[in-house]
Amino acid sequence: QTHQVDRSRVIAVGYSNGANIAASLLFHYADVLKGAILHHPMVPIRGLELPNMTGLPVFIGAGKYDPLCTKEESEELHRCLLDSGASASVFWQDGGHQLTQHEAEQARQWYKDTFQ
Repeated sequence: QTHQVDRSRVIAVGYSNGANIAASLLFHYADVLKGAILHHPMVPIRGLELPNMTGLPVFIGAGKYDPLCTKEESEELHRCLLDSGASASVFWQDGGHQLTQHEAEQARQWYKDTFQ
């Protein structure tokens, strides 16, 4: 309110821990973001009843061989978001935990297709 930020227009973009923070916001608060681009996130918390995320657009960038955010972890996060109603999609790259140019381009195209 102090800075007149319209939360209904905020799209979080994060990589690794930044993505985990953004995902945690989604897991804790309804209508906190307009959408999210999460590069190599983990499930931020388990055992929590998630808010209704119907229609919330979320891009997950994941590495098939990521030793930190494993394929199973990314798939679990995707399922959690879908089960809460989010319109979540996963882009798989053949690498590990690094953010690649190709993944960034996929996120850019997803953003353009989703919000413009």
